[in-house]
Amino acid sequence: MKRIRAHRSRCTAVIRSKEVIRHQAEPQPDTSPRQEKKGTLALFYYRISPFLYGKSNVPVGAWGLMTTSEVIFALVWLLTQAFRLRPVVRTVNLESLPGDAELPRVDVFICTADPTKEPVMEVMNTVLSAMALDYPPEKLAVYLSDDGGAALTLYAIKEACSFAKKSWLPFCRKYGIKTRCPEAYFSSFGDDERLLGSDEFKKEEEETKSAYLLFKKIVGNSGVEDSVVHDRPPRVEVIHDSMMAGEHKDNHNTMPLLVYIAREKRPSHPHRFKAGALNALLRVSGIMSNGTYMLVLDCDMYCNDPASARQAMCFHLEPKISKSLAFVQYPQIFYNVSKNDIYDGQARSAYKTKYQGMDGIGGSVCAGTGYYLKKSALYSSPDQDDFLLKPEKHFGFSRKFNASLKHSYAQKVNGEKILSDAVLEEAMILASCGFEENTKWGKEASKIYHNIGYSYDSLLESTFTGYLLHCKGWKSVYLYPKRPCFLGCTTIDMKDALVQLMKWTSGLFQVGLSRFSPLTYGMSRMSLLQSMCYGYFTFSPLLSFALLIYGIIPPLCLLNGIPLYPKVSNTWFMVFGSLYLSSLGQHLYEVLSTGGTIRTVWNEQRIWIIKIVTSCLFGCLDVLAKSLGITKASFRLTNKATDQKKLEKYEKGIFDFQGANKFMIPLIILIILNIICFIGGVQRVIIVRNFEEMFVQLFLSTFNLILSYPVLKGLIQKLGK
Repeated sequence: MKRIRAHRSRCTAVIRSKEVIRHQAEPQPDTSPRQEKKGTLALFYYRISPFLYGKSNVPVGAWGLMTTSEVIFALVWLLTQAFRLRPVVRTVNLESLPGDAELPRVDVFICTADPTKEPVMEVMNTVLSAMALDYPPEKLAVYLSDDGGAALTLYAIKEACSFAKKSWLPFCRKYGIKTRCPEAYFSSFGDDERLLGSDEFKKEEEETKSAYLLFKKIVGNSGVEDSVVHDRPPRVEVIHDSMMAGEHKDNHNTMPLLVYIAREKRPSHPHRFKAGALNALLRVSGIMSNGTYMLVLDCDMYCNDPASARQAMCFHLEPKISKSLAFVQYPQIFYNVSKNDIYDGQARSAYKTKYQGMDGIGGSVCAGTGYYLKKSALYSSPDQDDFLLKPEKHFGFSRKFNASLKHSYAQKVNGEKILSDAVLEEAMILASCGFEENTKWGKEASKIYHNIGYSYDSLLESTFTGYLLHCKGWKSVYLYPKRPCFLGCTTIDMKDALVQLMKWTSGLFQVGLSRFSPLTYGMSRMSLLQSMCYGYFTFSPLLSFALLIYGIIPPLCLLNGIPLYPKVSNTWFMVFGSLYLSSLGQHLYEVLSTGGTIRTVWNEQRIWIIKIVTSCLFGCLDVLAKSLGITKASFRLTNKATDQKKLEKYEKGIFDFQGANKFMIPLIILIILNIICFIGGVQRVIIVRNFEEMFVQLFLSTFNLILSYPVLKGLIQKLGK
């Protein structure tokens, strides 16, 4: 197998084709695209041959629906081939980075919206981990966007700043702590670092732990309300500024700039959800710290490796790729994933297989968190040097912000300065509802300027904006280090898992049906392979209709004794059998080669079917309802508060369907239909003795019922109550 080598650079140590790793592992099953292509063409020939030769004994309606579903499967299969052609694995060499004085500024953006669904202590742990990044503190700034405008969040960040300055940051820097999220460090995650320390270390660690517990107690017992304020003026507050505090660069306790932002919110103005928050952060940070690069984090995705910023700079500062490099994406990895991950919360297929596959053909999807992005990429194309012509027309009438754009684009580091009252007043204007009126923020400025900031055309703001960046000619890098740089909290019950997937499905499918479709708009602006990858993400929700057909038509035909597949003794049976075994073998290989088990294969297969016929179906229907004007776009915030009972069920591998009743209706109907048809079909097969003709349909019904056992068990338990 041919090794694909990319260039070696002073910062990028190795960029290897993943196929090298495959060659060193167990032999891959013979599931080449060429063989699958032949099998797919043969299947379609089998479906249309009765009509070509005028056979009248074929059930036209059922046959046509089955053909339709198989066309959808074939389309999705074809799009997935792009992921397999040139996957790459990357590593970095931090020793080749320039000195701290030459490193560019980095702004960290953390977004939260509702303290009742996003626990404030979880948000503060993310803030603390970002402040403790191993990066020159005078070149680091942390911004917390609070779209809830909650008084508790503002109070908590002030207390977090005090704890960070007095205890957490000095302790981490003195002893080189890697786990810089205090909650994670003082749990089992930090055992490796805690057990080998000296007596002095253990004493200071105990003092730091006591300070952290006191910090949690103060926030928890503050009595400050955590309610969301829906009608409010903008609020921008500098929580800590090292220059105002009189700190020096070489001070061991120097902290980065810390800013709290609650942008203006009025019921009469469109809020634009997270995209609006990120655009407000871009503007406010531009006149305060003006970082050349930005790190975007979800409020529950804490920094697990303080070296992530330096790792990203290995690519952003590499001369051969930096000019066209927009962002460095890290995988989303979750600390609360059970060994028996029944909900596929880790999304192994996406973050391990598909993202690495895209990396070799222009860059991976922007996942919405854990990425270092060049700010100027949000305003221009790689080869466009005059994007600031008439900035007032596109960016608004803030002279300070427009001036900051020139500095950022030239990658110049501003001199340190005290944030004056005039700057804060300007920041309030930039965070107001009315500032974006008559500007191009979130919109397409022109055929030359493309979009300004994060796009408002999709609720998946980061993914869609990343797609537009690739359309403009920007590239991206996907870095999957051995130690996860960011760790988050995944969903641990069926309701939250389905709500989250429905949001993603709705956003992606909407893009697929819009004028920005990857198979039209994207294909004319990026490589064929990259547009196919994006096409997979936007059109794979169509699988919900294909699986619905497969869940309804074969069982009904089984009940009525109508064969839809060839006999077992027929040579055509081998076509269907080989395609099924090929798909199963490919999935089995990908799971085992990425550290999974046979149980992982089973769990992924089961939850994939459940999610496709529930949340993916509702996501598609949601898009159709929006296009007809029946519903309006709405942001569904995933609940990130941990319920102990749900966590115990999840760790035991027990499905929790509480609150997911509406989502489960299609699946329950399919299960009941399959049970009735299976019982009746088996009776008919025994009487008529046509087992060979009905084998495939019997197999499908049996397999579907086995996969649906958790739902069936939950349904029986409910009826029993």
